[in-house]
Amino acid sequence: MRSRSWLAAVALVVGTVAATTPAAAAAPQARYLGHATLPHKSLFQNTTVGGLSGIDRDPRTGEYVLISDDRSNIDPVRIYTARLDVDATGVHDVALTGTTPLRGPDGGTYPANAVDPEDVRVDPLTGDYWWSQEGNRAATPVQPSIQRSTRAGAHRSTLPLPANYAITPDAGPRGNRALEAITFDAAGGLVTSIVEGPLLQDGEESTVDRGSLARITVQTRFGHVLSQHAYPLEPLFAAPEPGPWGPDTGVPAILADPRHPGHYFTLERSWVPGSDYKVRLYEIDLWGSTDVKGVASLRDTAAKPVRKTLVADLDDFPLPLIDNVEGLAWGPRLPSGERTLVLVADDNFAAEEVTRFIALAVR
Repeated sequence: MRSRSWLAAVALVVGTVAATTPAAAAAPQARYLGHATLPHKSLFQNTTVGGLSGIDRDPRTGEYVLISDDRSNIDPVRIYTARLDVDATGVHDVALTGTTPLRGPDGGTYPANAVDPEDVRVDPLTGDYWWSQEGNRAATPVQPSIQRSTRAGAHRSTLPLPANYAITPDAGPRGNRALEAITFDAAGGLVTSIVEGPLLQDGEESTVDRGSLARITVQTRFGHVLSQHAYPLEPLFAAPEPGPWGPDTGVPAILADPRHPGHYFTLERSWVPGSDYKVRLYEIDLWGSTDVKGVASLRDTAAKPVRKTLVADLDDFPLPLIDNVEGLAWGPRLPSGERTLVLVADDNFAAEEVTRFIALAVR
């Protein structure tokens, strides 16, 4: 029965993506509920807590699952579980409840810099942990991947990715702009991912004068690529000051909307030297957008990108600091009928940044 139900959901989503007329739906609205912050470099079960770059809510336990982007340079690549009390007045009683090292196919923990973990999702069908790692563009590249692990951290499998996600000398993802954001759709039948920034062959990165195009990929949970779509990244929100570090802008999180097949929420996070961070939440949908999986380059393309609607700019909320927000998950439904979104900020293990949980309500 479960198999038939998710196969039907897959068929529905594929039909939605292929449609040429968008569905009529009211634009979502978001309001700020509150936030909570963990102390910098907290110690938990002999690990240093930090770098929390992905979050998901586990329907089996009601707890949240978090992944650290520590590349085994401080402690082994790992998952945390946490209890967050999220209600109409904010986020309360944040408490870590467990940590699990993730293991490679050989059964051992990952050595330093072997993977770069970024996002995590709980499999709606099995409860397994699926997690993305964006690899590394280096002399000896580490290829991006989506891994599947048991709840105890043992390696189960690796999802086959589209060929244009591969790092090659003159094509594929840029360094530190690769595969972060993943989400399940169609009740677990589909896995949707987005490359954080434009592929080398797809054009230059965003500037203050113009945006750029990233790629979203929709594939089955077994790896078959159904479609790819162009995602329009915003221009830089400010001109960068001169210095050794360039701006960093892209999509670190995507989250399927279970009420509307083919609709997602995305985070766009930008850091500009001299102007700090800007983080915006969008709703996107794939209705009527061009399938570009067979398009070698998006430079000067006539492809129709996905549609975006701004849901929230975190600058509009009473937050003490807009920081490196990278994780996005559904929280509990409120008595008002609103759904909650829980965001997490990655502190990069830096004293001037914070590990913060932010709760929003959306209609």
